[in-house]
Amino acid sequence: MLDKTLIDKFIQVVGPRYGLEAGDDQAPFLSEWRDKYVGKTDLVLLPGSTQEVAALVKIANETGTGIVPQGGNTGLVGGQLPDQSGSQILLSLKRLNKKRLISRLSNSMVVEAGVTLHEAQSYADAHDRLFPLSLASEGSCQIGGNISTNAGGIQVLKYGMMRDLVLGLEVVLPSGEIWDGLSDLRKDNTGYDLKSLFMGAEGTLGIVTAASLKLFPLPVERRVAFVGCESLEAVGAFFEHASARAGGALCAFEILCARGLEFSLDFMKGQTPSFKAPLETRWPWYGLIELEAYQEGWAGPLLEGLLESALEQGLIGDGVVATSEAQRLALWALRESLSGAQKPQGGSIKHD
Repeated sequence: MLDKTLIDKFIQVVGPRYGLEAGDDQAPFLSEWRDKYVGKTDLVLLPGSTQEVAALVKIANETGTGIVPQGGNTGLVGGQLPDQSGSQILLSLKRLNKKRLISRLSNSMVVEAGVTLHEAQSYADAHDRLFPLSLASEGSCQIGGNISTNAGGIQVLKYGMMRDLVLGLEVVLPSGEIWDGLSDLRKDNTGYDLKSLFMGAEGTLGIVTAASLKLFPLPVERRVAFVGCESLEAVGAFFEHASARAGGALCAFEILCARGLEFSLDFMKGQTPSFKAPLETRWPWYGLIELEAYQEGWAGPLLEGLLESALEQGLIGDGVVATSEAQRLALWALRESLSGAQKPQGGSIKHD
């Protein structure tokens, strides 16, 4: 249990509205999506600025109080929740949701940690730019959490992990000091790369409050195909074939096993009864491939050509190409619903 005087000191920083002590108010922050892990705390804090985060961390440092930072609470391993001791406070970054600036010239934007991934994508899109990180939880996961867990996503083949998309960071250090490293330079050979220390560190070295992120030109065309393969080795051979034929146009390649696809299909049919499997024949393994291009009418023929040659070589047994944006999204939904499909199946080897 935390001392009431200490609780009041924390609340004084954020104001009574954003210092949550009641169980009902705290509940959304203390249980992860699968309800597998539940945390316990006397206090959930929602700071509204970097300066407030710094003030809270300074108090915690001076009093030896444990802090658990939380982003969108989309993690599935419980790392965003306090333990059952009740000795830690939970610090949610959801109110740090400002989009500070965007530069088409430097292909970068600065957003705060509580901006959701979808909001960041939309912010870039509105300025004819692409922020390529893409996750199934993008509607609720937050940039700070993406950075702190070094998220990968579905376009890691072309654009890399979150670590590769960060130009600079603003971080509150354990002492309560603010480190301003919000550079937008692509070419910078000076000194230590301090920002890398905080990416993938899950809040153990400091709390990310804002980030300068890389942007890219918006592709004008995307084409997706879903294929069936006889073996995992065949999927690998098809990936090698696709990489050689498509080069930089290959932006995503996902592998699904038969059981995982069945879980996903059941889940999708529960939401949309008319939803059908993309291939009539059941295959042991499946591949989901996406190409993108900056010239209209280029990705489609390239994808069809590499599928034809892969079929001739026996790398794939069957395949379907999305002919509309709705079909493209439907094929991706099979992959992105794997986490949701897993929950009603109970404990198992995960197919995500």
